[in-house]
Formats: sequence, structure tokens, C-alpha cells
Amino acid sequence: MTQGNAATPDDVFDVVVVGSGAGGLTAASTAAAQGCSVLLVEQAKVVGGTTAISGGMVWIPANHKATAAQRADTLDAARTYLAKTVPGTDRERLEAFLASGDAAIRDLEARTSLRLQPVMTYPDYYPDLPGATHGGRVLEPVPFEASVLGKAFTLVRSPLPEFMLFGGMMISRADIPHLRRTSKSLRSALHVARLLFKYGVQRLAARRGTTLYLGNALVGRLLKSALDLGVIIRTCTTVTRLEADASGRVVVLETHDASSRLHRVRARRGIVLATGGISHDAELRRQFVPDSAGDLTATVAANDAPRGARLATAVGARLSAQTRDGAFWVPASIFTRADGSRGVYPHTVTDRAKPGLIAVDSNGRRFVNEAVSYHEFVRAQLAHANSAIPAWLICDSRFIWKYGLGKIKPFTTALNADVASGYLKRGDTLADLARQIGVPPPALSHTVDGFNAHAGQGEDPAFGRGGNVYQRSLGDADHAPNPCVAPIKDAPFYAVAVQPADLGMSAGIVTDAQARVLAEDGRPISGLYACGNDMASVMEGAYPGPGITLGPALTFGWLAGRQAAAELVS
Repeated sequence: MTQGNAATPDDVFDVVVVGSGAGGLTAASTAAAQGCSVLLVEQAKVVGGTTAISGGMVWIPANHKATAAQRADTLDAARTYLAKTVPGTDRERLEAFLASGDAAIRDLEARTSLRLQPVMTYPDYYPDLPGATHGGRVLEPVPFEASVLGKAFTLVRSPLPEFMLFGGMMISRADIPHLRRTSKSLRSALHVARLLFKYGVQRLAARRGTTLYLGNALVGRLLKSALDLGVIIRTCTTVTRLEADASGRVVVLETHDASSRLHRVRARRGIVLATGGISHDAELRRQFVPDSAGDLTATVAANDAPRGARLATAVGARLSAQTRDGAFWVPASIFTRADGSRGVYPHTVTDRAKPGLIAVDSNGRRFVNEAVSYHEFVRAQLAHANSAIPAWLICDSRFIWKYGLGKIKPFTTALNADVASGYLKRGDTLADLARQIGVPPPALSHTVDGFNAHAGQGEDPAFGRGGNVYQRSLGDADHAPNPCVAPIKDAPFYAVAVQPADLGMSAGIVTDAQARVLAEDGRPISGLYACGNDMASVMEGAYPGPGITLGPALTFGWLAGRQAAAELVS
């Protein structure tokens, strides 16, 4: 499918972008805003990649929006914080991110439909370290009314079904407390009624709700920007090879459409790789994760066509040095949907920090503070790989009704199908549950009894759960005295297995501070750029805060688009 103006007769463009996540759409829009003819190719039928199913958070230190909202932050504070959390072997690119992040946001908002707002109550993931902030450093997309896209709305990848209500309704983070209080608060009941009425009206004209939030709103806004600026978008198009000219400049892409027809496209100024990284390239991925991590990914891919790393290395590009800390981690549970597709549910912020849940290993013992970041949770699993992969999230009937568990939404009355499928384990007693998940019943009972002995007072002496502002922000603000801690006591009891999955890879194509792809000898490969998860992350395997993949994706996508647009035409 092609969107935008017709391709030029000789199929030559100034800039060609491969991939349509946040990085790719930003690079395409930026180059087009500079007056370039731009082609964006995407192997899937829809655009947005993993960005579209993400939380859409964008981490930009010292951004002007937080400053305007009276939330002070400085680049020096961010440097201090990153010095404590990021290995720091690539300071030049990290400095480029810090120096250009806010400029990128300002320029994109001036030239495109991108609109971001500060999240004032979302702390950095290690909030007690020097330089950390308790909010404002992370931005989120302003909700987007996607009906303005017209027919192009069908191009936007849908969120995960498990994150929508009533078959297609997205909700914002601010809506969640109202949904929980519907039966207790007239204000919340009216709020929910307005949401449902609005959704009902939207479904009369669209396949799903058109009010977009989170990563879906980010993609919707960037797609509108690209179309408004004349970017030509070809979906169902796979890039199979890059070619360099006699001077070594990468100038040609070989692509195949849905009918497997070969097309050659020439880029006069530059090619930007933004295919989403190596998560789906099992052979490459194994070079950057522990053997115990397995091959599970929470990212999306249309097929097994060559990704950016393969395309780039074939023309001499260098990848990250081998490491076992090259992924951004999340605990995930696996299930089969009604249509037969495999579902991977990322346990980011929906359940682990809520009061009344613990995680246990195969010995029936806790091994981690369950309210830490998803990245740190999996690091703990990997540190206890012999017993904590998989780990089990344990809760009681009160918890699963109020907060849900994994793919199971709050206030779900019909749990039998998930029990029958094996996704959800249920036991009338803790001993019964322990036998179903294969852990020693006495050990699980001892663990829960030990936890409950202090949980009624909101205390967790074993792991200090709820001990900082980040953890408390993910708990239940209506639960006192500790929003992250409550006893597990109301039968029946439930469990879901979680295992390590990547949200994207930190390892990838090595670039310089202008997003130019570097060759094995360290020199830029002329005409070739990378951004998003294709680019080796400036975070170097660390996860210091929400949005540390999308913040650099927007920033380096902007830098790549500008740099490519500025290339001299030969």
C-alpha cells in the first residue's frame, strides 16, 4: 500500500527511511520538513512498529515543558544521574542526546503535528540517586483524535488487544482510577459514562476507538506529520539489500513488495535505518543476552526479512561489542488468543507494584522487590536463573478482582477460560496453588505467611517494597499506609508465570553523534544513518527512566533526518 503523492518516475528520492516506528517517522518527517523528497518503507501492513503498542513515554532531560510547569531540571543534574546509572563508555553520543533532545522536541512541535506534555508524577527509576527527578523529565504524547487521518487511520498499528477495553477502546492513565471507583464515586461514574458514550459514537464510523493515547497517539501524530509533509509511505515492502556506489556511498536499496516483485530505489542524500533492532534476529540476539534469557521478545515484526543490522553489516557497518547486558528487559507472560495467535503480555506497571502480590521462584521463595522497574525485575530473574525463570506472580481473589493480573483485566468475572488454557493457575488453598505451579507447598505457605505478618502494617522488611517514590507511584494511591503492600489472604489464590522478554535491544548498529553509521574502522559510511532500536543505545544496556528508548529515538531520528537532508546531492 502506498500513501502520499505518486513516486517519481525513476524511483529516486532524496531520503529513504526503512521502518516506521518513532525513529523512522521522525527522520522521515524531519527530512521532508527540510524540503526533501522522502520515501518511507515498512515491511508490515501497518505503521508504528513496537512504538504503537508501547507506553509512548519520551525521556528528555531539562525539557522546556517541564520548566514551564515549574519542575526544575538541568542537564548537569541529568549528567550526574546518568553517571550513576549508565556505564558511560560512549559519552560523545550521550552528550549529543542531552544537548539535542529539547531542541528536537521544539523543532518537531513547530514543524509537525507532534505534541508532548510533561508527566509531572513519573519519577526516574532510581529516584534516590543524585540527579534524579520525581517527574517532568518524561513527556507523553498529547491524546490524538485519529479521525483526522481519514482512511489513513487504518495504517496505524493497533495497541495490544489486552490493553484495550470493549474490543477497541483506549484509555489514558488518568482514566484508570475512575474505572476503579465507578461504583463508589458519582464523579468517576459520570467520567466513565462519558468515555463509553464517546467510544460508542466513534465505533459507528471506525474499526476501533479513534481517541488515541500512549504510543498509539505518538504514532498517530507522527504519521499525520509525515503525510502532511508529503512523505510517501509504502507498506508491505521489504528491503533485502543495500548497495554502495564506486565511492563507497550507500545509495541504492533493493526492495520487494507484497507480490515479491523487485524494485530498486536510489537515495540521493541518505538512507536511514529504523527497523526496530535485532530482537527478532535470533542469531544476532544471542550474542548480547545471557544463555538463560531465552528468545522471548515483546517487540513486533512482520516477518523474518533482514533487519537493519543485517543490511548495515553487509555494507561494512560495525555492531556493538559482544555483551550479556544488551537488552532492555521486561517480565512477560505468554498465552494464546482466541484467533490462535501467540500473545506476549509485558508486565510493566499494571500489576507488580500493586498491594497484595508477590513473586516467587521455583522454591516458593521471593527473590526480588516486585515493585522495582521491569528491567530490574528481569535482572533479578537472570541473577537467579536456576530458580526464577520462570517466576510466578502470586495474588488472591481480592487482588485479581481489583487490579487484574497480566492479560486478565480488573473486574473480570469469567476466569475459567484462562484457567483451562493454563495461563492462570488457581488454587482453593495456597498448598493447592503450590502443587499446580510446581513449588513446595510448605515453602509457599511459609513465604506468604512471612509476608502477611508485616503486610497489614504496610511493611516489607525482607525487600523494602514501596520504599521509594518510584515504587509508590505505581502502587494504589487509595491504599494505606503503603500503596504497594497488602496481605494475601482471600481464597482462591492465583498465579501467572513470567519470564524474561526484551522490550527492544540496547545493542545494535554503532553510530556517531550525528546518527551516521560507522564502519569497522570507525569512519562514517557515507549516506547511511541509523536511529531507534537499530542504533546501539546511548544507555548501553541501562534503563534509568521511563522513555529512555523513545527519547533517543526521537532525538536521533531528528538528527538523522536533518543530517541526511543536508547531504550534498552528487
